[in-house]
Amino acid sequence: MENAEEKQNAYRVALVAFPGIRAFDVSVITEVWGTDRTNRGAPAFDLRRVAPDTTPVPMRGGLTLLPDRTLDWLSHADLIVIPGLDDHLTPAPTPVRDALRRAHTRGTTIAALCAGAFTLAQAGLLDGRRAITHWNLTDLLRAHHPQVTVVPDALFIEDDNIWTAAGTAAGIDLCLHLVRQAHGAEAAATIARSMVTAPFRTGTQAQFIEHPTPRTDRDSDALAAVREHALRHLHEPLTVADLAAHADMSARSFARHFTAETGTTPLRWLLDQRIAAAQKLLERTDLPMPEVARRAGFGSEVTMRQHFASRLATSPRAYRAAFSTTPPSTAPVSTASVSEAAGSSPIAR
Repeated sequence: MENAEEKQNAYRVALVAFPGIRAFDVSVITEVWGTDRTNRGAPAFDLRRVAPDTTPVPMRGGLTLLPDRTLDWLSHADLIVIPGLDDHLTPAPTPVRDALRRAHTRGTTIAALCAGAFTLAQAGLLDGRRAITHWNLTDLLRAHHPQVTVVPDALFIEDDNIWTAAGTAAGIDLCLHLVRQAHGAEAAATIARSMVTAPFRTGTQAQFIEHPTPRTDRDSDALAAVREHALRHLHEPLTVADLAAHADMSARSFARHFTAETGTTPLRWLLDQRIAAAQKLLERTDLPMPEVARRAGFGSEVTMRQHFASRLATSPRAYRAAFSTTPPSTAPVSTASVSEAAGSSPIAR
């Protein structure tokens, strides 16, 4: 009875399947939403493989996917996810395009991984909207769908409740972000730890576009050490000059190398880590807001509240109310644990 009740209250996710979808993306979607991690505190998910009919869907490499629901089930879904395509211009079946349009009209969240953006574009759902795909496919998306505003270097992007992601690993980033958005940072971190990946990566896909190989890895090693140092000292007032000195570089040279390696500025990366640390503290503890702000390195509750509003479109108190997993009067958290609450591994790029 308890299992049936959990299933009934589970977050419903539809994986849209048709010939030509990528097996890797199917695996990512299945790993994130199709694995039961409720014994580790993760939410309950109900993942369904949805297609025009329930005949096996062929994929590259001799693999097949067996749908367990037809497109009618999309009306029950909280989230619809479209895998990327092996052939980027594979036409989606007309029933799929029609069903996606109806789902968007209902207000259902829709996400596409990598070249799945082409499926959304074929359905007309990206007309006049911003979207992203793999950096090597952006020109192709522009050429075939000029009405789409193609963003060149994001890892993922949202416009009107429609999400698109860059290539391969960025699909993992988007899936974890969608978990984080619906269920909180701790739920995303639990799944990420199980997958042995970072809960989120900072930067853009500009860092992955083909460039000449650097002459040496010295700077990369130094920057990795700086990021690790920063994560261990988030509660301290860190500046770019402080980080540059730790890397034994000038501030200008440090900022240039940091941006080239991570795709984001040192200050933006540091802010991302502070927000992630604050999210974890809000979820795991009942510490007062000023103490959460101090341990995450914001200095004051006002500053933390401003950054939550601009980056997460919510307040720290509302975030705690929505995602706290800690009963009142929890044991205190040591300052040293703040580094563990940061959003990504010190060497994550």
